Amino acid sequence: MLFPLLILLLFIPIFLSGRKQRRQMAEMQQLQAALEPGDVVMTTSGLRGTVVDASYEDTVDLEIADGVVTTWVRAAVREKIDPTPDDVSSLTDEDGPGETAAVNPTATDKAPESSATADGEAGSNGRPDSRP
Repeated sequence: MLFPLLILLLFIPIFLSGRKQRRQMAEMQQLQAALEPGDVVMTTSGLRGTVVDASYEDTVDLEIADGVVTTWVRAAVREKIDPTPDDVSSLTDEDGPGETAAVNPTATDKAPESSATADGEAGSNGRPDSRP
């Protein structure tokens, strides 16, 4: 009497997870079928691109850089990304052209002069000075 109840309790989670997986798969297929030019997508390998041509049944053309178009299998598209204003503003230069901050302000300081003499004696670091 306990054995059939135990088997039933073991198969309920398996049945429920199968339903969830089928639903996710159907949503993914619907997303891949609804791709249009201009959509920003992420592939399963993590590549971000813009759909240029989605007229083929099994493939989609993605522009991954200016003038670089690659062909991908539709099944490789993992998600559609909505470009937000935060993404766009992080790509622009907020300082303006020519107004960049110094990365290392001490790098422009003049190096200390060596205490070597014109005879080629060793300087303060113990090495001979090769400068005239």
